[in-house]
Amino acid sequence: MTTATLSLGGQAPIEFPILTPTHGNDCIDIRTLGGKTGLFTYDSGFLSTASCKSSITYIDGDKGELLYRGYPIEQLAEQCNFLEVAYLLKNGELPTVQQKTAFEDTIRRHTLVHDQLTRFYNGFRRDAHPMAVMTGVVGALSAFYHDAMNFAGVEHRNMSFNRIIAKLPTIVAMAYKYNSGLPFMYPRNDLGYVENFMYMMFGVPCEEYKPNPVLARALDVIFILHADHEQNASTSTVRLAGSSGANPFACIAAGIACLWGPAHGGANEACLKMLEEIGDVSRVGEFIERAKDKNDPFKLMGFGHRVYKNFDPRAKLMRKICKDVLTELGLENDRLFKLALALEKIALEDEYFVEKKLYPNVDFYSGIVQKAIGVPTSMFTCIFALARTAGWMAQWEEMLTDPEYKIGRPRQLYIGAARRDVTPLSER
Repeated sequence: MTTATLSLGGQAPIEFPILTPTHGNDCIDIRTLGGKTGLFTYDSGFLSTASCKSSITYIDGDKGELLYRGYPIEQLAEQCNFLEVAYLLKNGELPTVQQKTAFEDTIRRHTLVHDQLTRFYNGFRRDAHPMAVMTGVVGALSAFYHDAMNFAGVEHRNMSFNRIIAKLPTIVAMAYKYNSGLPFMYPRNDLGYVENFMYMMFGVPCEEYKPNPVLARALDVIFILHADHEQNASTSTVRLAGSSGANPFACIAAGIACLWGPAHGGANEACLKMLEEIGDVSRVGEFIERAKDKNDPFKLMGFGHRVYKNFDPRAKLMRKICKDVLTELGLENDRLFKLALALEKIALEDEYFVEKKLYPNVDFYSGIVQKAIGVPTSMFTCIFALARTAGWMAQWEEMLTDPEYKIGRPRQLYIGAARRDVTPLSER
């Protein structure tokens, strides 16, 4: 076994094993560091720390590669639907024809939510942000579905997975309807997963609604592209919450709350707002220059990624989907899409952006697609959460079944006051 050696002053060198992954950087196993040396490591943001072993998702930021269970995201988006990908994330393999049919039937039977849960929405103001509503409603699921809380058993874990994957579209659609002052639309068992979501989002009782297959496919791809993304902030939140033994509904609610942060799940909304701020193709050059100016607070949203140092593989797929959707809706000359293409062209050719590898990411296009479909900007992150729940639940189960699983307990570098005694009040 390869080892790393730590030398501390005149002490004898201490060796730590080096773990080699399937893909990615080797990791120094420092689990015994505290016991052997009395020292901890300091890594703000955990940028150089592997917090777990996982076989679910792998990202190579330098190559611009995203794999779900070893499969490239491009192949999954082109050949599979979202429920096949959800099955893959959970079980490690793509389903057979029989498994796919059985899984889709199971999800279809769980799309209804408890009738009392629908009344939960009335406790929120009508103008409440849909993500605030989602956090509350998803967290409340544990009060309605407490018949499967023995998570040591695979049957209860499967039941929890199926329920939350099935009910998230219903909960998201109800959050939209409540916010809009429109009546809830109950799910239909004759529709597919994405089509059913569109029906609950955009259908009304007074007329028939038929989901457009091109738009349904676009949403399906958006779900696939956002289904998981390794150990990001919200996924780590779900794992940390789950490490205490918390029920999966509470863990997913915690993940949703984390995703709501503007530095995490709100990027596509921010990108759309930026395009609206630019307003016209003639002003692209002006804003490009502002983005280069270190003294200007303006940031070019939708370009670059904390992980991808090359082209975001999801962005290439979303670019095509964006074109398909706008063509289907007769919006080829849409002002925002033309503006986005002009911005993309200049940024890809400009020496400043090329040198810094600030390529368009998935958020650059997904906001335009969702807006064209009819999703309001306040719902963008809810759509993100709906899709990411598949990955969160897979990560939650993987953590629970890991023989090395322990409750999370990060250490700290304490920089507060040294120990001191309380002075009597009369002497202060």
